[in-house]
Amino acid sequence: MELVAGCYEQVLFGFTVSPEGEASGGREKWTAVAHFTHHAHTASLSAVAVNSRFVVTGSKDETIHIYDMKKKIEHGALVHHSGTITCLKFHGNRHLISGAEDGLICVWDVKKWECLKSIKAHKGHVTFLSVHPSGKLALSVGTDKTLRTWNLVEGRSAFIKNIKQNAHIVEWSPKGEKYIVVTLNKIDVYRLDTASVSGTVTNEKRVAAVRFLSESVLAVAGDEEAVRFFDCDSLTCLCKFKAHEKRVKDMSSFQTPEHHVLVTASSDGFIKMWRLQQEKKAPPSLLCEVDTGARLTCLGVWLDTAADPKESLPAGTEPAAVDKEQSKMIQKEPATAVQEEAVQAKPKTKTGGSAGSHEKPAAGDSLAASKRKAAGTPGRKKRKKQKTDVTA
Repeated sequence: MELVAGCYEQVLFGFTVSPEGEASGGREKWTAVAHFTHHAHTASLSAVAVNSRFVVTGSKDETIHIYDMKKKIEHGALVHHSGTITCLKFHGNRHLISGAEDGLICVWDVKKWECLKSIKAHKGHVTFLSVHPSGKLALSVGTDKTLRTWNLVEGRSAFIKNIKQNAHIVEWSPKGEKYIVVTLNKIDVYRLDTASVSGTVTNEKRVAAVRFLSESVLAVAGDEEAVRFFDCDSLTCLCKFKAHEKRVKDMSSFQTPEHHVLVTASSDGFIKMWRLQQEKKAPPSLLCEVDTGARLTCLGVWLDTAADPKESLPAGTEPAAVDKEQSKMIQKEPATAVQEEAVQAKPKTKTGGSAGSHEKPAAGDSLAASKRKAAGTPGRKKRKKQKTDVTA
């Protein structure tokens, strides 16, 4: 098990986590040991995504870097976008979907690292995207005050909903029967069958990260030290606990046969792992914590398994398939203008990566050493010329 986190200081951290038995007092404790620090980007990291083999990071330097966690090497870089990478999502082992401030959503073939589809998704920035558990639909929000539904099978827009403000987070539930849209401190809960708001949850502070713990329970972190668990059906707060000394920036969760674990990363530099109680009204217990000494921005958990982990998916829960009736609705909605926007953009000549430069992250690198290394980093134009197409 590996915790990976990015920060403002342009460094990617990796920590190996080892579950242990019960410590003194009967409380279980895990240990996290520094595995690597790697300085690949020339600006702060903005997004992290993981699947069963790869970790990918996005940055304000407009690039996506790929790390092969099985071979412990840097696999290459993708440079198709021309703007800060705002969101990265894997769907299974075959596809990566990226969004950026250039308004594009790109679908990548993970086997060959080729851009299969480049869609002009929003007139402004793409601020967040989420893929339906079935893999057939995706949602995106942007600075053009729209919520957009995408038919990933055909690679086109399916529906556009105008919203009053710029939303910055959108997320499907584990089964895909509902989704949430976050605007400042307000969380609107939508049902897939009606595509309308079924209720609204209001957080005390601006929401920075959300995570579905079950089909109805949502973990919410804002610009504060606390994390709250909300029930999306009753719209009530089930639990509140202090997680960090400064605001929580990102969260992740996963399940093992024994535990359901929530992971939080904060501006205070700490990554913490929490064991969730079966009854979500009870606050979680701390399993372990590690201090990176950096201002963290994004977080991921890589599980060394043969298959993808079903993150936040309770045992026995299966994603809700998009039925034929919903598929018909998707096909009827698009207008001509929408279809024109979803036409595949002409790939840029700079699309590709440096798969030939398989560099191993230095296990002994420190944050200070990474900064010294950055001082000699060539400019962006020179770096782009060095990029070559990504190969399988």
